[in-house]
Amino acid sequence: MSPRHIALAVLIAAVWGLNFVLIHVGLESFPPLLFCALRFAVVAVPAVFLVGPPRVARRWIVAVGCTLGVVKFGLLFLGMHAGMPAGLSSLVLQSQAVFTALFAAAVLRERPTRLRAAGLAVALGGILLAAVDRGLDGPVGAFVLVIASAAFWGLSNVLTRKAAPPDALRWMVWVSAVPPLPLLALSLLVEGPAADLRALAGIDLAGLGAIAYVGLVSTLFGFVAWSFLLRSYDASAVAPYSLLVPVFGMSSSWLLLGERFSATAGVAAVLVVAGIGLTALRPRRSGAAVPAGPRRPTPPRAVPAAGRPARRG
Repeated sequence: MSPRHIALAVLIAAVWGLNFVLIHVGLESFPPLLFCALRFAVVAVPAVFLVGPPRVARRWIVAVGCTLGVVKFGLLFLGMHAGMPAGLSSLVLQSQAVFTALFAAAVLRERPTRLRAAGLAVALGGILLAAVDRGLDGPVGAFVLVIASAAFWGLSNVLTRKAAPPDALRWMVWVSAVPPLPLLALSLLVEGPAADLRALAGIDLAGLGAIAYVGLVSTLFGFVAWSFLLRSYDASAVAPYSLLVPVFGMSSSWLLLGERFSATAGVAAVLVVAGIGLTALRPRRSGAAVPAGPRRPTPPRAVPAAGRPARRG
């Protein structure tokens, strides 16, 4: 990758890591489900009127919108609201790589290589270690909510692969149009109209900034820029930079929120990052290796989660 694109990959990881701090800030102003609904509303409106109609079957948009937007992010926001620290959430959420592999094996009949299986086992060990540490130092229920969020993220990855969207930006915008109304209905039912109206009436610059960052910067900018890198380079060259997300998440939580991490949590972080790093490696092939380099931009196409070319219909 060129130095400019390496800098872009690092910037995206920093944006996604800092995102957990901004979620924490937003949860101080809004009930979690209402905050999640506002986050997706900012992404979808007015973008759905600008990007044109979706180019995939609507059942896939609804399926991923509910799985990723309503359930995955709803559980994440609920877990952080229940006491899961921002930095630890950024780490534990990386267990989505394990769940993605499991769902891909069950639904797509994909068998991971030995190297990838070993990496997933190491990452899972780190998550279990973090669970033990969290059980001694905080509410276990909040930890379970974030783990469940990671599981639904893994499921949404497999559904996205099945959908094979040809346009990443258009796909993200239309998927984001699904969650606001279901999340708002759940917020009114669970959190109550009084709490929602009180939060909206007392909205301040911190709350507005959190909505704007989580919706526009983290989701739209981060996703579109990451998709650009995946279209320009091999996935194996780009994917390892996502390992920086929990690094930025934990460090920004320490600097900005004053979070403290135990030695056990530090070891867990090393195991998770190292394990996921192993899953990004390719087995060596015989013959001369061809270094990964920039590719000429190609027309937008689906980028499979596990690196196998999508079949064209």
